Amino acid sequence: MSDERAAGHDDASALLSAAAAWRDQDPDDRTRAELDALIEEARAGHDASLADLRDRFATRLAFGTAGLRGALGAGPNRMNRVLVAQAAAGFAAFLLGREREPSIVIGYDGRTNSDVFARDTAEIMTGAGVRAIVLPRALPTPVLAFAVRHLDVSAGVMVTASHNPAQDNGYKVYLGGADAGSQIVSPVDAEIARCIDDAATRPIGELTRSDDYRESGDDLVGEYVSRTAALAGTSATGRQPRVVYTAMHGVGWEVARRVFATAGFMEPIPVAEQSAPDPAFPTVAFPNPEEPGALDLAFATADRVEADLIIANDPDADRLAVAVPTSDGWRRLSGNEVGALLGWRAAERARAADADGTLAASIVSSPALREVARRYDLDYADTLTGFKWVSRVGGLLYGYEEALGYLVDPDKVRDKDGISAAVDLLALATELHTAGSSVAEHLVAFDAEFGAYASSQISVRVDDLDRIAALTARLRQSPPARVGTHDVDHVDDFRDGFGDFPAGDVLRYWFTDGSRVIVRPSGTEPKLKVYIDSSSTEGDAVARRAAAEASVADLDAGMRALLA
Repeated sequence: MSDERAAGHDDASALLSAAAAWRDQDPDDRTRAELDALIEEARAGHDASLADLRDRFATRLAFGTAGLRGALGAGPNRMNRVLVAQAAAGFAAFLLGREREPSIVIGYDGRTNSDVFARDTAEIMTGAGVRAIVLPRALPTPVLAFAVRHLDVSAGVMVTASHNPAQDNGYKVYLGGADAGSQIVSPVDAEIARCIDDAATRPIGELTRSDDYRESGDDLVGEYVSRTAALAGTSATGRQPRVVYTAMHGVGWEVARRVFATAGFMEPIPVAEQSAPDPAFPTVAFPNPEEPGALDLAFATADRVEADLIIANDPDADRLAVAVPTSDGWRRLSGNEVGALLGWRAAERARAADADGTLAASIVSSPALREVARRYDLDYADTLTGFKWVSRVGGLLYGYEEALGYLVDPDKVRDKDGISAAVDLLALATELHTAGSSVAEHLVAFDAEFGAYASSQISVRVDDLDRIAALTARLRQSPPARVGTHDVDHVDDFRDGFGDFPAGDVLRYWFTDGSRVIVRPSGTEPKLKVYIDSSSTEGDAVARRAAAEASVADLDAGMRALLA
């Protein structure tokens, strides 16, 4: 046997041994059988099965500031009960290293195995000496984020993959205390990851488990409901619009309808096919209200009942989408449009209360909120992408990110909250409806008041992550002097850090007319993302909108040509 063939044989043998060891500790019949079949086929010489095992065992799902997220399946590069047990044991060790008597609250959504992963986490946490509380049923992520603050616990875990495809699940981590219920940030993620790696060196059967954890009562959900409903004030006494709501096969409807009823709003008309949790997400190709086609059933329902407005939550209800009727059919508003309107509303609330504070948005969100803050004499902060950064801004009154995430009530929750945002939006829509106006007309009023802000986004999906690095390297080595008809004024390169921002693979182009383009890799998907923003204050609202959108269209075409 040649040295090369011997090395390949040894590699395959080690891989099969690792797979067998993982299988032997796996408490899940389905994933254990999955590995059994792959091991048997690989031993029989099936190259595809051997390649599948290599993909599953070549690396582990990385634990980072977004926690864990990946496809369900057997092996360390998938979401499964072994990996979750290791994560829970590592996180427990981290918490015990910080506090003498740590505590945690654990929530889960309606995805496959979310409840199982939550119970495993609770048993391992309790067995390790961490006081654990589990939410009473599948509930939205904002309820878990609320519980971390409301129960004053050391930490929180939410088992969810948010708006990812049906085959995925995930594990979000929050910290209480000085972190005030926000998701983790660096360098804590690396500290937890090291603890998880240590826990993974021994079989999970050696971990102490206990079922002596507590299940919270519905009173906690009721407190979330009452505090969220209070955001509406007396708005519901006005003439209410007819509203269609979709939960996108997620867990939003039960809590959202309670909130709407408590606030005094008429119950929205649900998209019946998507109201109940269903981990298969059978009516959508991708359960993200931003994706083309995701709101088609909502549009059809709204047409049938002649609705005035559509609101949608993603499957774990931490995001909000809004659609309005036009002469050409229904139009989903962008996250920047909703973010600007809710920011304007937050600024009005602050003025009415004679309150100071800060409006905040991620750097890839529209500059419109900065202008709102300036006009209302409020502070403004740009943050890194990810709501974990927005939620940590000092004196925060309101924050948002363009990916449909809004925080309208920072005292209650320190994460994006699609249900709270829906209440605030419904209150606004009712006030406008009572006055004979609409959300669409209010967008025109925003343009007249602050200037028209237009945005677009390009996503370059790749099969090989090296292509993303190659694209950004090319932009650095040969920086464009012009994009479309726009002349580049200067470029901010975040590679070695920029201002108060840490180092990152981000490029921000500023153009001579004030337009902006940001290029960065996605933090959760194999994509290079491009964010384009332009604005105009020339002429009336209609002229401003046309100019801003024409500028964005030119930059969009130019960037697509540049990245081709």
